[in-house]
Amino acid sequence: MKKITTKRSGSRKRAPQNRTLTLSRSDRNQLLPSLLTQLPKRRRRKPVTGIACGDYQDWVQYLPLGSVDLLMLDPPYNLTKSFGRLKFQAREERKYTEWLRNVIGQLVPLLKPTASIYICGDWRTSLSVMDVVNEFFQVRNRITWEREKGRGAKSNWKNSHEDIWFCTMSKNYTFHVEQVKHRRRVIAPYRNADGSPKDWDEGCDGNYRDTHPSNFWNDLSVPFWSMSENTDHPTQKPEKLVAKLLLASTNPGDYVLDPFGGSGTTAVVAAKLQRQCLSIDLNQDYCLWALKRLEMVKQDTSIQGYEEGVFWQRNSGK
Repeated sequence: MKKITTKRSGSRKRAPQNRTLTLSRSDRNQLLPSLLTQLPKRRRRKPVTGIACGDYQDWVQYLPLGSVDLLMLDPPYNLTKSFGRLKFQAREERKYTEWLRNVIGQLVPLLKPTASIYICGDWRTSLSVMDVVNEFFQVRNRITWEREKGRGAKSNWKNSHEDIWFCTMSKNYTFHVEQVKHRRRVIAPYRNADGSPKDWDEGCDGNYRDTHPSNFWNDLSVPFWSMSENTDHPTQKPEKLVAKLLLASTNPGDYVLDPFGGSGTTAVVAAKLQRQCLSIDLNQDYCLWALKRLEMVKQDTSIQGYEEGVFWQRNSGK
């Protein structure tokens, strides 16, 4: 894939209520100096952090070996899809599997023995992902999350979910279950004989129960025009989704690598949660969106749906 220049994100006319991120000319002039574009002269000993514009295959040659605590891998799915003027072409399953095997094979040397790995995919890529990850990692689970967006097809079932494979390098890994509790409203609460709540709590906003997280997530809202985190990236992941992964599988100060960084959601969430991150993408506009979102973190570190140390169910008002 080649480095490209895309259509300016602020060139379209938007409704007054539309909060989708845009870039002005002054934004670009201000942000460009912060963009990492020059490769190091030799392999680094300490983690490289920030937003890098380029091919991950070039950058991995210079990143420190055994330094990554968490690999967030969201590669193009096996679909013909445009990312700006860059297009990923769907291919035979065997060829996609080989492509994915090459991607992961280049990244493995960068991971710590205690590292965790999250790999995003859809139903088309399931067989390819499972073939490849079993070669490199210990597969722990597969998360399925509801991606309710779009009108669907007239001659097929609407595809409204995606998957995230949870893998580790070894049996020694980080997982903070207490930091990713899911808060649910309790509509018909049971009480003990003395009238006290039974396995639930009373709050000023109503009754609730904090539950352990499952591998099925239906509490996410895909970023859309009224959300401040929204960009024009075609496959942007919600900050809430990435926050769950980072809180569960990293500690403050840990190093996160996202080689297909897109509009920078991983980097933004890492900054909000005090983690280090390197986000890499070929598209300069996407990288500048990421940098502008990082500037916004200085004024607002909130994550939609995450409050009081728990993740609220969707449409709960949080």
